[in-house]
Amino acid sequence: MEEKKKTLGVQGLLATTAVAVLWLSSLAVSTEQTNQKELRFGVKGEFKILQVADMHYADGKTTPCKDVLPSQMAGCSDLNTTAFLNRMILAEKPDLIVFTGDNIYAHDATDAASSLDAAFAPAISSGIPWAAVLGNHDQESALSREGVMKHIVTLNNTLSQVNPPGADALDGFGNYNLEVHGFEGSGFENKSVLNLYFLDSGDYSTVHAISGYGWIKPSQQVWFERTSVELQRAYMSEPEAQEAPAPGLVYFHIPVPEYASVNSSNYTGVNQDGISSPRVNSGFFTTMVEAGDVKAVFTGHDHLNDFCGEYTGIQLCYGGGFGYHAYGKAGWSRRARVVVATLQKTDEGSWGPLMSIKTWKRLDDENLTTIDVQVLWSNGTTGGT
Repeated sequence: MEEKKKTLGVQGLLATTAVAVLWLSSLAVSTEQTNQKELRFGVKGEFKILQVADMHYADGKTTPCKDVLPSQMAGCSDLNTTAFLNRMILAEKPDLIVFTGDNIYAHDATDAASSLDAAFAPAISSGIPWAAVLGNHDQESALSREGVMKHIVTLNNTLSQVNPPGADALDGFGNYNLEVHGFEGSGFENKSVLNLYFLDSGDYSTVHAISGYGWIKPSQQVWFERTSVELQRAYMSEPEAQEAPAPGLVYFHIPVPEYASVNSSNYTGVNQDGISSPRVNSGFFTTMVEAGDVKAVFTGHDHLNDFCGEYTGIQLCYGGGFGYHAYGKAGWSRRARVVVATLQKTDEGSWGPLMSIKTWKRLDDENLTTIDVQVLWSNGTTGGT
């Protein structure tokens, strides 16, 4: 099991470095997609996202499962993870698959590139667009974090990016955003009505005096702020100018310390693992609150946590442990999170802006059981269940 770190009482935003400010001030933020595939709401007015957290894939058939019942151990391997992902894709038919880090357990991978290819193979073969961020274990082999991300972006059907064009001074690898446009033929067909942000939450602290996990750095937060501002400006301008920003969802691996502020009185799901956040609070949660568009955050890292709970107007969610080579709990099913965003019907019978965001989880049991259906956000509210 991964080492569990307690968060120090370091509050507030780290001072943004002069280098980051100067660089980001000169960076032209573009809200245009850099990939060929355009994400768009369909004829039913829905957009569905499948979150896959912590596959911990290694060498396939020869890599044994961890923390399963004795009756499940014989023949259990990474291929069980592959089978689960295939089942989820067939059952849910998502519009986008998001992998939230620790996609491979590189320490046990003979060849990191081959492990990445195998881990993402079901998504690649499905033809469904997919995106990935890095966790704290993806780089523990021959490939660096940059090398892992550079390999991911070469794979078929991925919308992942190493970083935005021109963002050479941006900390980490895998910071980017994707836009989901309104229904084709509606007044929102050229507007992003749902914005997706992806960030590299790092692996481990590189500051000698601070142990534990890494955190989202000032340069990343400035990039996020500027991107959010540009997206909001575009959405609130003609045509179909809106009074409030389009909702945003944020994906990264290591939970921010504010996850510990959500308790059983206001979450749906379980917390069996504690909250393994960095020992430094870099202030990214405050940055998201101040941006005004973020409705929910989705992380992995703590495999035995699968809750969603609201804190200061933002839903903080775990995906739940997915992979069979990842630590788990015998008898507690591996699981995946599904999120569905739904558009409003207009008076003319077409599709308008976003109406609601709903989520549920599916268990890797005989029936792919659905549990914990929850409304994360609806138009006119700040979130709830």
